[in-house]
Amino acid sequence: MEEQSPQEPRPMKKVRKRRISIPKFRIPGGGKLKYFIIAAAVIVFAYNLLFVYVEPNEFGIKVVRLGINRGVQQEVYTAGLNLVVPGMQQMHRLPRDVQVLELTDYPNTAADQARKDRVAHIQTSDGFFVDVDVSILYRIKDPYLVFTKIGPGSLFEENGIIPKAEPALKETLGKLTTEDFYNSFLRVKKAQEAKERLNEELNPKGIYVEQVLVRYFRYSPEIQKNIEEKKLKDQLVFTNQAAARAAREEAELKKIVQEGRVVVDVEMEQGRAYVTRKIAEKDLYVRAKKAEADLLVKLAEAEKVRLKNDALKGVGSERMVGLKMADVYKGLDLIVLPSDGSAGVNPLDLDNALKLFDVRKGGAQ
Repeated sequence: MEEQSPQEPRPMKKVRKRRISIPKFRIPGGGKLKYFIIAAAVIVFAYNLLFVYVEPNEFGIKVVRLGINRGVQQEVYTAGLNLVVPGMQQMHRLPRDVQVLELTDYPNTAADQARKDRVAHIQTSDGFFVDVDVSILYRIKDPYLVFTKIGPGSLFEENGIIPKAEPALKETLGKLTTEDFYNSFLRVKKAQEAKERLNEELNPKGIYVEQVLVRYFRYSPEIQKNIEEKKLKDQLVFTNQAAARAAREEAELKKIVQEGRVVVDVEMEQGRAYVTRKIAEKDLYVRAKKAEADLLVKLAEAEKVRLKNDALKGVGSERMVGLKMADVYKGLDLIVLPSDGSAGVNPLDLDNALKLFDVRKGGAQ
């Protein structure tokens, strides 16, 4: 076999590197913009350094450290921008809106933005202890007094309202007995006294207490159990007394109802008797009037008969009878009369006809 000669390496081609040129974008007027940015930065820095913004719910108190009027300034600054020279002046801010202090062992039940402190531990006038959850609503009335007499920042809480709250509550609510705490009117009255007591101490320092609200109170389990048992017994006594009083009132009601029914029955009987009497009087009156009318009618008829009889007995009555008999004859077609003898009738003999009918001559009775 023939030996194959190794292949010689091929020479490599040189690759030319292309330079990619990135175009540079130039901002028109770039130099002016640079100066504008620098000027804006200087303005912002000066603004943050020289001006302090007091929010609408804040008071501003300025303190001058260097200058003629050194110290705390009496002027109170309200919402807006205020010039403060760094190193020479300083602006302190205090809250202007209503603040809340919650004395409780259960922070979850308190307001979110409120300052929370331990529950008020109060001894009642009969020697027992009670934990009282209290909400105190207050505000800064004079920020200058607060700043000068208590201090800046949150010292109005630390050195102002908090140290005075529990002693005032102990002084007022401590006058209540164990059972008095269940009387809402007494609790409200003592809470009002606590408010007045706090204002006596805090008003000279620029703080005004709006309300003191007792939210909840807790005794120890043993005392709570005894109180509940006593209250249940008292309620049972009150229930029995109320039941007895209700029974008496019910008996009295039944008595009144029965008496009323008797009175009604008597009045109804009297009414029925009155109606019966009036009906009888009416019937008697009707019968009397009817009898009088009948009597008058009978008398009139009798008088008519009398007058008729008198008329018939007068002059011409016999002739009237004859005329009546003549009328009777008109209805007869045929009359058979004897014409001879003593009882014979001669129709032409008028005297005999008058004698037959017993007609007297004029003026005879």
